[in-house]
Amino acid sequence: MGKTWGMRKLSELLDLSGRVALVTGGAGHIGLAICEALAEQGCALAVLDRAVPETLCADLAGRFGARAEAVVVDLADEAAARGAVADVVERFGRLDILVNNAAFVGTSALQGWATPFAEQSAETWRSALEVNLTAAFVLCQAAAPALSASGHGSIVNLGSIYGVVGPDWRLYEGTAMGNPAAYAASKGGLIQFTRWLSTTLAPAVRVNAVSPGGVARGQAVEFLARYEARAPLGRMAVEEDFKGVVALLASDAAAYITGQNILVDGGWSVW
Repeated sequence: MGKTWGMRKLSELLDLSGRVALVTGGAGHIGLAICEALAEQGCALAVLDRAVPETLCADLAGRFGARAEAVVVDLADEAAARGAVADVVERFGRLDILVNNAAFVGTSALQGWATPFAEQSAETWRSALEVNLTAAFVLCQAAAPALSASGHGSIVNLGSIYGVVGPDWRLYEGTAMGNPAAYAASKGGLIQFTRWLSTTLAPAVRVNAVSPGGVARGQAVEFLARYEARAPLGRMAVEEDFKGVVALLASDAAAYITGQNILVDGGWSVW
């Protein structure tokens, strides 16, 4: 007989049965993909967003057999954000995973946002930092005791390639699209906060970041063609591309991974 090493199967390492995750921005594009991934692993879900469709949690529960409940909060409200964590712990009895996915991304119509640098407003800058960076700080601080008590505590922060590299302005020529300084600064700050927090909460809680590349959502055809030509994998991302990395980082399969920023960008940042 061969020697038995006693290692768990990969399926066991990825299993999140009995654990609870709070996913911010959970009703959005990437947020919903993350919720699906965690639910498929057996995790119970607190889906936090400014608005959560009535059918979303029922759909997750029906498709994956996972408990899923809505938490409706505006993350710009610090007291509400802190209260949301306490509410989740009270409702579910524990908290094992925090995914800071919610982001202030604005629109081309938002004043002082997707405009030339000289026209970007300090007010919009503050709004972006409040949601993208300050809210993550508040939630991590509020959740730290429950995550530390979990025995499997994991925080996953959603950064961006633009928190790591600068924009290639040639992609935007002839389009109404932009690349706001506030978005880049807030995501860069979140990535460094991830590193700082990983040593601060160790060894009880692992803290990592995932930085997506551009996601295809009906962008101008000129932009899409230029982006795809620049990406080594020849396409923009789709929401499904982020399921695997979050599933890994949330689980015991990543028990020795902390303080890392994993770029899921089709190779965009290696040039």
